[in-house]
Amino acid sequence: MQIIADLHTHTLSSTHAYQTMLEMAAAAKDLGYAALALTNHGPSMPDAPHSWHFGNQSALDRVVDGVAMLYGAEANVMDMDGNLDFTPGQLRGMDWVVASIHSPCLPGLLTEKEANRIWMAVAENPDVDCIGHSEQQNYRYDYDLVTRAFARGHKVVELNGNSFNVRKDGIPNMRTLLRACIKNGCRIAVDTDAHSARQLRENVPALLRMLEELDFPQELVVNATRQNLVNELKLHGKACAEKIGGIIL
Repeated sequence: MQIIADLHTHTLSSTHAYQTMLEMAAAAKDLGYAALALTNHGPSMPDAPHSWHFGNQSALDRVVDGVAMLYGAEANVMDMDGNLDFTPGQLRGMDWVVASIHSPCLPGLLTEKEANRIWMAVAENPDVDCIGHSEQQNYRYDYDLVTRAFARGHKVVELNGNSFNVRKDGIPNMRTLLRACIKNGCRIAVDTDAHSARQLRENVPALLRMLEELDFPQELVVNATRQNLVNELKLHGKACAEKIGGIIL
């Protein structure tokens, strides 16, 4: 299996990332990617760009260095009800929204019941596209129960390559989560969560090996083929779907 796009990356607009948009697009082109999503941290993270950053993304080019660009955000879960740090109107204007739990925004450990409650609420949010690095041990949830809800709500579960660098306690959970996704027909994305061009290159191989070990179905990987990606954007009602399809198909 291969991937044709990365749907969770950061630029130096998130201040603990280190490359410009142009540098990330060039790195994606070198990898042969058809598309790249820029998803800088939402406003409640200490390193987040100003909210104007997200409201002005229409100023950016749809194609950069031959790569189709999606402009979105990594939104932060803020409370036990699964509320995020963007308004619904802000989220609807984005091409791709990843929802993640980060300790600066939701401090402390979660019980499985609490984590279930959060993700079940997020599963009902029509403005969320993808669930970010949810394999974290601190926020362990009932994978079977919740991936069924994710599948119903058309939420894409992320397999996150940066967890091999900064969230190693969750690596053993990835296979269990993937098996639940197979069982429940829940689609996934293979993402780097890259904070540099090097991570864009290096954060994928371990994930692909894991998918091969589990014989994970390609049709459940939204960024495995160009058609899969365009189909997913259409399913989510994305305004950019037709444009992206015209570029990459």
